[in-house]
Amino acid sequence: MTASAARPRPARRALDELSLPVDASLLDELTADEPGWLIEDRHAAFDAWSHLPGESNLLYTTYIDLRAADLEGASIDVERRAGSVDGGGLPGDADAIMEIVDGRLTTLAVSDAAAAISLRPLLDDLDAVRDELLATDALIPDDKFAQLTRAFWSQGVLVDIPAGVRLDKPIVIRWGLGAPGRALLTRTLVRLGAGASASIVEEFVPAPGSDPTAAQSFFAGTMEVTLGDGANLQVASLQELPANVVAFQHRAASLGEAATLQWALAQLGGRLVRSRVDNRLVGDRSSVRQVEIVFGAEEQLFDLTSYTTHIGKDTTGDLLSKAALLEKARTYLKGLITIERSANGTDSFLGEFGMNLSKAARSVAIPSLEIDQPDCRRAAHSSSVGPIDETQLFYLESRGIPPDEARKFIVLGFLEPVVARVPLASAQDRLRELLEEKWIAGTDGVAGEAAA
Repeated sequence: MTASAARPRPARRALDELSLPVDASLLDELTADEPGWLIEDRHAAFDAWSHLPGESNLLYTTYIDLRAADLEGASIDVERRAGSVDGGGLPGDADAIMEIVDGRLTTLAVSDAAAAISLRPLLDDLDAVRDELLATDALIPDDKFAQLTRAFWSQGVLVDIPAGVRLDKPIVIRWGLGAPGRALLTRTLVRLGAGASASIVEEFVPAPGSDPTAAQSFFAGTMEVTLGDGANLQVASLQELPANVVAFQHRAASLGEAATLQWALAQLGGRLVRSRVDNRLVGDRSSVRQVEIVFGAEEQLFDLTSYTTHIGKDTTGDLLSKAALLEKARTYLKGLITIERSANGTDSFLGEFGMNLSKAARSVAIPSLEIDQPDCRRAAHSSSVGPIDETQLFYLESRGIPPDEARKFIVLGFLEPVVARVPLASAQDRLRELLEEKWIAGTDGVAGEAAA
């Protein structure tokens, strides 16, 4: 075969280059019927997207790799998809549910106990959320891909819990995704008034008819949380997207005085997943607890970043990231705690731990601290990456547990902290099933590595 007849090689791309076609002309189509303030905001975001680097933090510029995204044939969805809304389908263990499948609202139901809350699509009343949509300096990070979402979002959710309202059951927000060649960008606004209390279960599931072997699909979404004084929010997220999906998730929160926030995030599906969480502890005595787990297999890549900024006095942060990797999966665990000069009496911990279950798996942990206030109760970080602890295996096997079962117990126990914090019983059961299914699917590979 001559050189001219050889199959052409794909063009090399930079590690931080997203292959999704992005065209400013799409903004004209997207903003045809929108108010001027939103058009201006979208164009400002597009300008930021155009000029920002793929990774703005110099600590992490080495740890970005978007080459697995094959999105040249994908198109950004700018259509307002009305769909037909089903008012039923409310799970017995939830107070409200909103389901959006391939950008179309399909289910919206609220129990009588949650009649005081507002759960609706963002586009229903843009003027009512103008201040939140424009408060990008406080919530949407100065991140290239978050700014892409800010510019091109075409679907969104508002969760508004008035002051003093306390919900006993969770609110479920379910996204069905995976249509080949589609790029959907969304924003979710969550605001809790003073003294309010609620929990949210966010689910990312395969859309009906999605094909994990089809052309890649792109999803980018933000969750922007504002907590009033004394508010309490739990957020659990279960991501089980098909293997053709590239997903970018940005979550950001601003906490008022004595407000508390818990994140429990599980990453299982997708081909390439970037997750970033920004916590701003503005109010005195505010606190955040965050756990994010990854269970990766095949050639999945998970890129997790966490930023927590302590601003108020006597604030508390407890952040934990864990990854268990089969086959050729990779993960980056990156985190930065910033303690500003105003943050006296801070207690903050960041832990990042990777468990490589095959010789080809790779995990990188990069925890870091930036402290401008010496009066801290605690400012600490910890990290480790390695295989299963042989002493744990020996202990279990010495009590008659077969080696394969012992390995499974250790791995699933390693990931249990997120499962235990999911506030919806049915979602807890589903997550445990998914973890077990993924372990079973990868057992042959694990056994082969162990025997080698």
